[in-house]
Amino acid sequence: QVQLVESGGGLVQPGGSLRLSCVASGIIFSSYTMGWYRQAPGKQRELVARTTSGGSTNYADSVKGRFTISRENAKNTVYLQMNSLKPEDTAVYYCNADLLSWGRRRDYWGQGTQVTVSS
Repeated sequence: QVQLVESGGGLVQPGGSLRLSCVASGIIFSSYTMGWYRQAPGKQRELVARTTSGGSTNYADSVKGRFTISRENAKNTVYLQMNSLKPEDTAVYYCNADLLSWGRRRDYWGQGTQVTVSS
């Protein structure tokens, strides 16, 4: 059974920082592209950042220079370091594991963690 468990969300003031973690089980973690997505009220879910099995990363333009995604394969964990947070970063943040192999896509999601940026 595949599980992705996020943690680290909370309430933070503008300009503050948070570090999200996502621990995966039931998958060969090192083979997967791991990503962080977010969904704000009334908006569609959007990609925030992702890191491939080879370590390449890409970011949404809105978070470049402020957020950093990293992975620790030995711990089956992906992180999202969020600095200089803005009120518009408020959303539920979801962890995603994605693998396309032999023509079959495997796509898994965590339950989400709330991030609220407010004074």
